[in-house]
Amino acid sequence: MVRFENVGMRYGTGPEVLHDITLRLEAGSFHFLTGASGAGKTSLLRLISLAERPSRGLASLFGEDLSRLTRAALAALRRRIGVVFQDFRLIPHLSAFDNVALPLRIAGVAESKLRDDVREMLAWVGLADRLDARPPTLSGGQQQRVAIARAVVTRPKLLVADEPTGNVDDAMAQRLMRLFEELNKLGTTLIVATHNAALARQSGRPLLHLENGELAAPAAARVAS
Repeated sequence: MVRFENVGMRYGTGPEVLHDITLRLEAGSFHFLTGASGAGKTSLLRLISLAERPSRGLASLFGEDLSRLTRAALAALRRRIGVVFQDFRLIPHLSAFDNVALPLRIAGVAESKLRDDVREMLAWVGLADRLDARPPTLSGGQQQRVAIARAVVTRPKLLVADEPTGNVDDAMAQRLMRLFEELNKLGTTLIVATHNAALARQSGRPLLHLENGELAAPAAARVAS
């Protein structure tokens, strides 16, 4: 589903923040991405979620060579990817329901159809009783669950999550991991960045580890095998 070969990335004319990234994520897999702050985790996730393009190297998603795609084709691929942001990025004046409904409304889904989908997603993350709550009235863990519901309501084939456990306690982190496990069992490919290496190791899932913009050799070899 995701294949990078010797990919490098820089912002503008600055120095490279990612160097010679080679990896392959198979459809239906679940990987954790670890590394110290500043190692390049968010930059790699931005490449995988098509928020940025590589500066060099070969990159393909869903079997499509990214260097050959038009803007319209890239936009179509992005609709197959869900993103969970570290800072939630919920719209504060909208209810939990309306935040989750937003991507469906942008896609033109009829209100009569999206209503059941949104309610189902909020129930799935344990917030069926907070449909009308606005983000400022929710705890950090509840906001993160709304963000997850918003990311998966379109049934993406690939989910990218940037430090989803960074703002919650250990109990909530475990709950979020169970949600991701359930989603993976339904066929979604996941890559989850975390600073919590112990949580990642405990999951038993393959690890990608970044150090100074490079994949550490053991993790890179494990993914490519």
